[in-house]
Amino acid sequence: MTEVEMPEAEDSQERPGITLARGVCRLLRSHGFAPLTEYVPVPGLRVDVMALGPKGEIWVVECKSCRADFTSDRKWAGYLDWCDRYFWAVDEAFPQDLLPEDTGLIMADAWGGEILRMPPEHRLAGARRSAVTRGFARAAALSLQRLREG
Repeated sequence: MTEVEMPEAEDSQERPGITLARGVCRLLRSHGFAPLTEYVPVPGLRVDVMALGPKGEIWVVECKSCRADFTSDRKWAGYLDWCDRYFWAVDEAFPQDLLPEDTGLIMADAWGGEILRMPPEHRLAGARRSAVTRGFARAAALSLQRLREG
């Protein structure tokens, strides 16, 4: 998948992560962020949700539906280089003690979410921020155009 490709829509009952991502996006929008799902900042990395904040801040949220989903994810540390703040989004049944304490935590469902733990900020370098923001804008614009074309 390239940075501008979007996956086919799937029934959220088949993939719990989609349900979590929907709630996360609603939460982020309520905080003034513009979220984009399944974004690829570089080949080999696909984040569940990346969001651009009102002051240019970049947050990444990985949605984990169960213990196996979390333990099988070996790429998450690579996402830290592409955002100012990194969060996990889980539902109320997820064993939160598995998650690293120096990352953010969002409790979510299909209807919204709540930030339970704010992670420390690690500001991106200017050149990286510029590249991520341009890629994000391009992916968002192309996604909107695909929706308009049907």
